[in-house]
Amino acid sequence: MLKKVALGLMSVTLSASLLAGCSSNKEEDGKVTLQLFSNKSENIQTYKGLIKEFEAENPNIKIKLDAPPEAETVLKTRLTKNDLPDLMAIGGNATYGELARAGVLNDFSDSELVKTVQPSYVDMIGRLVGSDKKGTFGLPYATNANAVIYNKQKFEQLGLQTPTTWDEFVAALEKAKAAGEIPIYLTLKDAWTGLISWNSLAANIAGEDFAEKKNDGKTTFVKSYDEVADKMLTLTKFGHKDNMGVGYGDGNNAFASGKGVFYLQGNWAIPEIKKANPEIEVGVFPMPVTNDPAKNKLVSGVDIVLTMNKDTEHKKEATKFLEFMMEKETAKKYIDEQKAFSAIQDVFQEDAVFEGIKGNFETGALTSFPDHYYPAGLGAENLLQEFIIKKDKEKFLKKMDSEWEKIQNR
Repeated sequence: MLKKVALGLMSVTLSASLLAGCSSNKEEDGKVTLQLFSNKSENIQTYKGLIKEFEAENPNIKIKLDAPPEAETVLKTRLTKNDLPDLMAIGGNATYGELARAGVLNDFSDSELVKTVQPSYVDMIGRLVGSDKKGTFGLPYATNANAVIYNKQKFEQLGLQTPTTWDEFVAALEKAKAAGEIPIYLTLKDAWTGLISWNSLAANIAGEDFAEKKNDGKTTFVKSYDEVADKMLTLTKFGHKDNMGVGYGDGNNAFASGKGVFYLQGNWAIPEIKKANPEIEVGVFPMPVTNDPAKNKLVSGVDIVLTMNKDTEHKKEATKFLEFMMEKETAKKYIDEQKAFSAIQDVFQEDAVFEGIKGNFETGALTSFPDHYYPAGLGAENLLQEFIIKKDKEKFLKKMDSEWEKIQNR
């Protein structure tokens, strides 16, 4: 474990030093070079294609893409060194809120670009910043959703119907298990993948206002998350023989090869599955968390916020790149390649694979990612991983409360 931590720290330090060593916006051969920092590995090729288009249209601007491992840790390191990149494409989570509150991001309040974004997503990232800091410090760009991904061929072979209640979902898992199939292909070696199910359960049971109530002293994990924890353990009973030994990348490949009937992931996993097996047919549906279909909502949030360093030396060129990215044609290319959803008005995801969750977007049966509102540094994914291994619910929920309070009291 110590070796793993040491290697991780060495990797972060090395990444940070390499990044700090290169000027993010120096002029070379009359060109302005801007650094675009991304927190995702899945969309590197999509960004490269879009950057190529932009550079062809703007030959005097060069965009240097950087998407390091442990991206959020690297970005926080760069914040402490006053070495932020010119442009950032980061998750709509606590780290974004932290950067905005630190006063290092450009305020887009008066920008016409904000008006092109669906207001609900602007509100979503606003809640991450809090009411003490006025302004809009990023442009919601791409959104995502947690879903139950299923193998259509196996689904039909087992004679299953799309479940709309928790009991129906468990019955479908039982049927798959009885038939000798792996009901859910779990990838819990990567702790963050446990948060996919956790968020769906928590949002629909504890409510999306949990964090606000917790900070106000009106509730606790012990009071609000008992059923969430129980159902989380129920899901893990339907995995395979090595739930804790398989990570996300291997899980995508395994599911693509026909292992598992269901896969609990976000829409971002679908391109990876299709890449591994272009012939596989998959469908999606929202996890039915309660036994009241009217109360079951799809968890959706801001996956990518585009933003800019307030102190970039080349604001004009950086703004030009953001304007290019926010064009409807560009935004459509991004969501088509990434199997994502757009935060930009009138840009729709039309892939038939999403038929099972299309209605949620049309009717607004959506709820936010609860963990996006957990305080930065809580480490919920690691605490959850420990809980899944040890199964001590009372100890786990109390620890979630105590760790939250430690951060709150700093």
